[in-house]
Amino acid sequence: METSVVRQRVREVLHRGKRPAEERRTARMHQMDRATEEYEEFLRRTAVPLFKQVANVLNTEGHRFDVFTPGSSVRLMGSRGNDDYIEIVLDTKGAAPKLLGRSSHVRGGGDVTQSELVLNATADISAITEDDLLGYVLSELENFVGTGEAGRAG
Repeated sequence: METSVVRQRVREVLHRGKRPAEERRTARMHQMDRATEEYEEFLRRTAVPLFKQVANVLNTEGHRFDVFTPGSSVRLMGSRGNDDYIEIVLDTKGAAPKLLGRSSHVRGGGDVTQSELVLNATADISAITEDDLLGYVLSELENFVGTGEAGRAG
């Protein structure tokens, strides 16, 4: 990376650190509000329709999955129970808003495997594409349908 780029970014951090606490709080609230708006739009236009498409294909292929939208999230859930799911949520608790992909899967012996992955490299949630989201869902879905355990229609 160019030294000038590194220098500029370090200076930006130093400058932000000198701002008064109230100004930093206001900037963070603005960033979180913007991220929440982007996330709601992302859910409505991208995530929910894509999750529904995936569920439709899975159901056609004999794997029973449903889509739920609890709160401000979207969840693809297997028919076996509440512990088999893939979901997308917005985490605004940290320094910057994060779009999280979470999954939970019950294995044959009853062991629950859970994972969480940050899906956005920047605070710009709108930069995540349908292909990015589909890639994440498909990679997690292998844990469900690859084993032949979850969501199988009977």
